[in-house]
Amino acid sequence: MKNRLPVESFTFPIEKIKAGYYSDAYFLRTAEILNGDNHHPRVLMQIFTREHVVVCGTDEVIALIKTCAHNPENITIHALHDGDEVEPWETLMTIEGDLADFAHLETIYLGILARQSRIATNVRNVVKAANGKPVLFFPARYDIYHTQESDGYAAKIGGIKGFSTDANALPSNGKGLGTIPHALIAAYNGNTVAATEAFDKYVDSKIARIALVDFDNDCVNTSLTVARKLGHKLQGVRLDTSGSMVDKSLLDQMGMFNPTGVCKELVCNVRKALDAEGFDYVKIIVSGGFDAKRIAAFEAAGVPVDTYAVGSSFFDGNINFTADIVMVDGKPCAKAGRRYLPNERLELVK
Repeated sequence: MKNRLPVESFTFPIEKIKAGYYSDAYFLRTAEILNGDNHHPRVLMQIFTREHVVVCGTDEVIALIKTCAHNPENITIHALHDGDEVEPWETLMTIEGDLADFAHLETIYLGILARQSRIATNVRNVVKAANGKPVLFFPARYDIYHTQESDGYAAKIGGIKGFSTDANALPSNGKGLGTIPHALIAAYNGNTVAATEAFDKYVDSKIARIALVDFDNDCVNTSLTVARKLGHKLQGVRLDTSGSMVDKSLLDQMGMFNPTGVCKELVCNVRKALDAEGFDYVKIIVSGGFDAKRIAAFEAAGVPVDTYAVGSSFFDGNINFTADIVMVDGKPCAKAGRRYLPNERLELVK
């Protein structure tokens, strides 16, 4: 049996949630009507999605119900585990109890499942596409910072081990990774070698020396210049050429491929140049607009990438979940087109 995260792992604004601050208004009115009419049937709420997804957020939803429902001791939950894959319409969780006790939570628990499952699904697709090569989770700048810890947890469930912020890395008991941004190179007057040497001088030696080499839009020559200067201390170079730019090394090759951004031809040029001067130990990290489809194409073409750093595409898509009452007082009762879909994979939450 898989373990679940303990309820104590999560912190909620309990009073605001119980007061309905984050809830769609009609759920609050539902509870108001049921309580006012003293009408308390025992319902079975069934949750599903219409897509094939990696489920994530179930443990947080369980903690939400146990912490923020009214009379949670009277609510029975059956659920899959974070990381389980589900088919369209497959039931991933049921909540059974007095609807007035948990109606105010529907907006919140569907939102938790939607965000975390979207990230976990995108991450797993990218990790599969990368064929065992390391993938770095670098999307923190594309959304508000409040979500970083839960996003990092979803990425962990999806299969990633490297993160850009300490908050993203917290669920994995790690620390944020990353070396040189364009800003540091600019601060050294655009001198990539000077910035890399400063990094090497002042940053803990346990941190990998990885040079960012596209500042001058000349990845081949910049990579070689840094490698000659740092020698075996240089562990890798990162290519991050803008999708609206063509690297200088490609100007004589243009005509039969799309030369913009970090294309496969650019990676091959850098690899060939490094190897020719004996820098075959220097790894190549690529970033800038990578997603599962683009990574799969690189892998199919045998592009010599060692690590993929992926950002905004982890937030792509619109995975969402639906909750329906399908049983009332033990008898079938659902809107047209819906019915109780029992799932033997669900486990009773204790």
